[in-house]
Amino acid sequence: MSVREVLREEKKFLISVDEFIFLSHKLDQVMQGDPHNGTHGYMIRSLYFDTIYDTDYYEKLSGVETRRKIRLRCYDPNSDFAMLEMKQKQGSNQMKRSLKVVRADAEEMARGNYSPLLKYPEPFAAECYGLMNYRCYRPKTIVEYNRKAYIAKENRIRVTFDNNIASTESSFDLFNPKLNMNPVLDKYDVVLEVKFNGFLLDYIRQLINPVNRSELSVSKYVLALQNSYKTRL
Repeated sequence: MSVREVLREEKKFLISVDEFIFLSHKLDQVMQGDPHNGTHGYMIRSLYFDTIYDTDYYEKLSGVETRRKIRLRCYDPNSDFAMLEMKQKQGSNQMKRSLKVVRADAEEMARGNYSPLLKYPEPFAAECYGLMNYRCYRPKTIVEYNRKAYIAKENRIRVTFDNNIASTESSFDLFNPKLNMNPVLDKYDVVLEVKFNGFLLDYIRQLINPVNRSELSVSKYVLALQNSYKTRL
């Protein structure tokens, strides 16, 4: 197993379903669709971890320059593995490191036991183990959504559309096929993400520019936790 590392800039926008359909049609003509797209895209499910004081959540809200998110991600409840990912904000860039962990180890982590990480030889696994124990990280929420993605090999550009975003705090069973999920956004809202390394190619920028929307500063994890806080009141 090896750690995959990606450093890139990310821009997020909240758009409508109509804008999603329009842009998706345009991108079909000039970019390569993700091989997992199928007809309607593919599912992503992430279990997010945070400290007992929700430090990562509040640092994101406060705009702290250097911050992180830690999550386990899977693409199918029947999968025999999950990806352990850490995203770190560094100025305008995001560095994401990913390590594949077997299903049994991911299930232990979802129960708050991070000791299986000590079996992995990669220094990233030991770093996550030390950080998550020292800062008392705990499972916080599962976020699930449908994604349609497009790829341009130049500058590792990815354009993604995420919809039907939902979350739950009632269960942290990442591989449960029937989680009781609650909508995070209106079903007609779509999150557009543009990810690139260094600069965005002009032809892609021109396609996206007609979307007259302000940049979205909050993450899906923040949206999910905000939704959770509202339901507790």
